[in-house]
Amino acid sequence: MKTLNSILLIFLCQLAIGQNKHDIKITSEDLNKVGTSISASEIGEPVSSVKLYTPRWIEAKESMPAYAVVEGSIMPVDPEGWPINFRVLLPETWSKHSMQQGGGGINGIITVREGDNPMVKKGFAIYGSDSGHQAGEMGFPGAPKIEHLATGPTMGDEWALNEEAIRNLGYMQMKKTHDAAMVILKRIYGAEPEFNYYVGNSQGGREALTVAQRYPEDYNGIISNVPIVNFSTLMLGPILIRIQEIPEENWVPTEKTEAITREILRQTDNLDGLSDGIINNYIAARDIFNVNDGKGTDDPWSEMRKSGVLTDGQIETLELSYSNYIFANPLANGVKSFGMWVPCIDPSGFGMITDTRYNGQEGAEPNALMYTSLGILGVTAFLIQDLSANPLSYIEGGKWENRRQQLSKWLDSTDPDLSAFYNRGGKIIFTIGTADNVASSGSQIDYYQSLIDEMGQNKLDEFARLYVVPNGNHGLSGKSYTENGDGKQIDVKNLPAPDHYQKIDMLIDWVENDNPPAKPLAIDTKGEISKKLEGEGYMMCSFPNYAKYKGGAENNISSYESTAP
Repeated sequence: MKTLNSILLIFLCQLAIGQNKHDIKITSEDLNKVGTSISASEIGEPVSSVKLYTPRWIEAKESMPAYAVVEGSIMPVDPEGWPINFRVLLPETWSKHSMQQGGGGINGIITVREGDNPMVKKGFAIYGSDSGHQAGEMGFPGAPKIEHLATGPTMGDEWALNEEAIRNLGYMQMKKTHDAAMVILKRIYGAEPEFNYYVGNSQGGREALTVAQRYPEDYNGIISNVPIVNFSTLMLGPILIRIQEIPEENWVPTEKTEAITREILRQTDNLDGLSDGIINNYIAARDIFNVNDGKGTDDPWSEMRKSGVLTDGQIETLELSYSNYIFANPLANGVKSFGMWVPCIDPSGFGMITDTRYNGQEGAEPNALMYTSLGILGVTAFLIQDLSANPLSYIEGGKWENRRQQLSKWLDSTDPDLSAFYNRGGKIIFTIGTADNVASSGSQIDYYQSLIDEMGQNKLDEFARLYVVPNGNHGLSGKSYTENGDGKQIDVKNLPAPDHYQKIDMLIDWVENDNPPAKPLAIDTKGEISKKLEGEGYMMCSFPNYAKYKGGAENNISSYESTAP
């Protein structure tokens, strides 16, 4: 059951979108207005053509209102390239609101699916694309192939060798999809949306940052969850660790994980005033273990070195993992380093630590596997331009440096100047987790700091928030460790992810009612968000603040205060 505060927030958002006041209604007969194509001149990035397929009308079912489905394919300029397939859901009763839905992973499937959709229920038109290449059957695992949609020359990984497909993934597909969707909305409803939003997680979170940086006039509000900010380097990040481990003496096996976690907690758990297995003061924790920032100690692993638990080579690998990785040359927007990861209670998560010795590493079997990861195509295909290449052959500043620079301009969402988005009244909410081993929490923090440096904290506070979930993973949920920093066994405390749709409601309220979200927020045991800092749960602070324990029941939000590091 939602809190009174949450109910009030939803009510305000309903008022904001003007339900039953400015709504536009359509019927199945209006689908005749869609047409079969869109002129290439109506799309803001280069395309050869846009094909529209026969629209479909979905009758109301249970709690889901009736809506139309329009699908299309945006054809590439390169005759050997890959199309962008997209889908638009158009509610029977439209509130003159629209929302673009971002992708995930390396994309390849249309982000918007038919069926129950909370935003369509609110009268939003929803749209999204496959970003310009097709993965598997172009749907969720086990889904049948959608026969009428377009495909490229292959359904394999070859798209990652095509320049237009890479640039589509990086930035162009967002603009192309947006512009096509706007044409369809005007044809069906006879009007453009009064408010347009972009919402995305992970890859979609990066896309959300990209549209704020590249296409600020198209969006009023943006949700960017766990964004992969420095895309070109994040794909390389896990490989840098494996390259560091090429000498066998540098290899950190999983048997060391427990000892590493305990050492991290020993030095960081009580930085917030309480040893509870939760690292709230993530900034101070990062300062301790980042050996390249000129802060903290030069040897944060000295106790493990003295005890012989870790060798000098293993410590060098851990220093790489938790320190800014310095580039041979600055990348796009003058970025000189990659933030890597923040010390957390899950140092082996997402393959950060592995027992496998890979092809090219000392001690590997003759038939050893080639190293692979979620973003491997970003190295073998995008960077090295050879799908069969060994990614461990990469050398920083070596023969691929020019290509590295080019990819950074296409893929990285690191521009710190959001003045155009600010000037048009845009609002943006970021949310990250400090135990996210998929995206780089270090690079996310560094990007927000670059916004502060570029625009100033006061101006940034007028239109942006970066909320940080302590111990939060890539799904924005977290938990405490089984031991605290004093080495004592403790009951595990769960930290649920903040409710996704409540965050959208907060953004709408901010954009349309000029009601900014609080700093900080309370997250209760079910993940519901409140401005009232009370009850059981945890405090989610806005960067750079953290929740400092001031006394009282450990599980009570009022026992903490938002504090600057």
